[in-house]
Amino acid sequence: MSGVPAVQTSGAGREPGSGRGPAIVLIGPMGVGKSTVGALLAERLGRGFRDTDDDIVAAEGRPISDIFVDEGEPYFREIEKAAVRTALAGHDGVLALGGGAVLDPGTRALLAAHPVVYLSMDVDEAVKRTGLNVARPLLAVNPRRQWRELMEQRRRLYTESARAVVTTDGRSPEEVAQAVLDALELNKA
Repeated sequence: MSGVPAVQTSGAGREPGSGRGPAIVLIGPMGVGKSTVGALLAERLGRGFRDTDDDIVAAEGRPISDIFVDEGEPYFREIEKAAVRTALAGHDGVLALGGGAVLDPGTRALLAAHPVVYLSMDVDEAVKRTGLNVARPLLAVNPRRQWRELMEQRRRLYTESARAVVTTDGRSPEEVAQAVLDALELNKA
């Protein structure tokens, strides 16, 4: 484990369920379980679930890995910024953002107005969950080292953008979902 407590909270962000944007926004590295946990949270809260990566794939008509190969990361980041802005403004359920969404300062500024939870995991957990395979375009060469480097770049951004940090290592999606609800004081059965 990385030394991060299972749940950390800060007072930042709006109150969950206040009616202005998503009830919960999930951020964190690829493979941490944002989509799986997000769907569980949406079900428990009786709200919709949306993933900005899915929005991008639908809009572009191709997988994210193809966008990276065909157009490059700068192009992807531009369409990602637009997808995140649209989702934050127009979705009132649970929202999962792509792993790199927090790289954009404008996105981080927008996130400050929402209940954001950073789902964290260490590299060993990442290997278990994703195999750190080549379907992840930023991990195609030396995936363990690349993952560590990505996390060195992003960990501070995730932490600063979040109201709460929930560690997913060794936990089931259901346990993580409950920890998110507990962290945001949204305890529903």
